[in-house]
Amino acid sequence: MHEYEDDGPTHVLHPEQSWDFLRAREFGRLAFHLVGEVHIAPINYAVDGDDRIIFITSEGSKLFGVTSNPDVAFEVDEIVDDRATSVIVRGRARILEGQEAYIVEQLPIRPWVPSPKTVVVAIRVDEISGRSFDLNRPWLHDIPRP
Repeated sequence: MHEYEDDGPTHVLHPEQSWDFLRAREFGRLAFHLVGEVHIAPINYAVDGDDRIIFITSEGSKLFGVTSNPDVAFEVDEIVDDRATSVIVRGRARILEGQEAYIVEQLPIRPWVPSPKTVVVAIRVDEISGRSFDLNRPWLHDIPRP
């Protein structure tokens, strides 16, 4: 992953690099409004094209939240060795119905747990930002070895 802005240990990812990062993963966190509070929930997802995140859910707080207030944020992060990467998107969620919901048949997304999830939700991404960080975790290197 090559960054396009470098500021010491913090690297700003180009938007296409951020999309590539999202495409290569399948688990993230959805932040949504629910009855005047902000909630966050883990979801598995897939990327559709260059502007949508798709997930499947069932009746419950996520669905109620995104139908009550479609403004959402979504975040995926990863730590590998001494590098951390985080991509955050902001957008608007909406339920896909009818023929439009069949997009899930073309995407690598299925429920991770055996529970009935039949509601397809798309997040239309309005903003995407990604960063990677060169980690300095001296406590990992200063641990005495037996």
